[in-house]
Amino acid sequence: MSAMDDPSLERHFKGHRDTVTAVDFNCNMKQIATGSLDSCLMIWNMKPQMRAYRFVGHKDAVLSVQFSPSGHLVASASRDKTVRLWVPSVKGESTVFRAHTGTVRSVSFSNDGQSLVTASDDKTVKVWTVHRQKFLFSLSQHINWVRCAKFSPDGRLIISASDDKTIKIWDKNSRECIHSFYEHGGFVNFADFHPSGTCIAAASNDNTVKVWDIRTNKLLQHYQVHSASVNGLSFHPTGNYLITASNDSTLKILDLVEGRLLYTLHGHQGPATCVAFSKTGDYFASGGSDEQVMLWRTNFDTVDYGEVLRHQQHKRFSSDEGVAQNGTSSGPMHSIQPRLQSCEATKQSNGRGPSCERSRGKNPSELTRTSGDPFTQSHSMDQQQDQHPSAAQEERIPAALANTLEHIVAQLDVLTQTVAILEQRLTLTEDKLKECIDNQQKVALQQQPGV
Repeated sequence: MSAMDDPSLERHFKGHRDTVTAVDFNCNMKQIATGSLDSCLMIWNMKPQMRAYRFVGHKDAVLSVQFSPSGHLVASASRDKTVRLWVPSVKGESTVFRAHTGTVRSVSFSNDGQSLVTASDDKTVKVWTVHRQKFLFSLSQHINWVRCAKFSPDGRLIISASDDKTIKIWDKNSRECIHSFYEHGGFVNFADFHPSGTCIAAASNDNTVKVWDIRTNKLLQHYQVHSASVNGLSFHPTGNYLITASNDSTLKILDLVEGRLLYTLHGHQGPATCVAFSKTGDYFASGGSDEQVMLWRTNFDTVDYGEVLRHQQHKRFSSDEGVAQNGTSSGPMHSIQPRLQSCEATKQSNGRGPSCERSRGKNPSELTRTSGDPFTQSHSMDQQQDQHPSAAQEERIPAALANTLEHIVAQLDVLTQTVAILEQRLTLTEDKLKECIDNQQKVALQQQPGV
């Protein structure tokens, strides 16, 4: 691995009035979209001087948001049973369609930007066209709420995660379930495909994260690093790392190549509800029940991500190594073969303010391995954690000055939101005024003799 540095907190955004439920980056790296239980979608600009947009339209909590691959649309799913497609500009225009007969928990674009997949409390997964939101088909084998659904990178498969404790893989063309994973002991809150499309990862309220190879349907890695429900996860675009968000208030960064916990991040006060890497991998963002959105700089892998992604793509098409019979990998995660590893971390003390702990443990290759069922074998790793200073670098700034600056920033946030609301009201007033003038003109024309 190249030079490493700890992840650092860059900024935090305040504006939501309830738990932040979802976060996603625009591919242009200029915007972040978030959803919240406050029924609003917000678009935050990465440049500090640019204000945020608050989009109001949903009648109930927004539970999922995602930018289209081009970045020109944002999809949002809500408890009001609808999905909205927004243009992320000042006007915040949206089209709405009733997608399900229950709460819509998840909405996600296909990589070509042509399709949407939605998941709902009505126990179904549905696929739609983005253009005119035409319904295509429904997948309905789950027997409880479906919390998450995603397309594979090539668009041929769909993954779904449910409160029935299963993860299902569907073939988009045949519309059949080709495999179900039953290994989680609780609701499955989130699942996604590895960037290669050959593996999946799932987060559950049984406090674990599991990684499977979907070609062999074998469990590759099993992480027991959180002390509470795991709400969300995101793969780094290189495929070498996985970040998770949990009710234990921490974010964890897992090294998939080594099969171990790399970092524990303390930032949110209360549950960390969602997390996502940027499309380039040099940033990630997280949201929590503390109503905050945090933007972090990755730092820990300072390689040229573009070069790594090109290398990954080349390897993806040129090799497809097999997995050894005992479930261990025949190669490193660079060829998308993570080692089977059950990883346990010692409980960490939660310090004040955002902080980052680097985990130092035995290399998994040094662990004694026994044959047998991967679900009953557990290899414990003793983690020696060192407390690292927070991204805020509290030593450099006197506490009083830091508090004053934070207060000023908070006041500016309030002013920004006020201006945004006033602008929205002004736009509505202008529209109404234009409507009145048009009506008056029509009436005047009708009253003219001979018209």
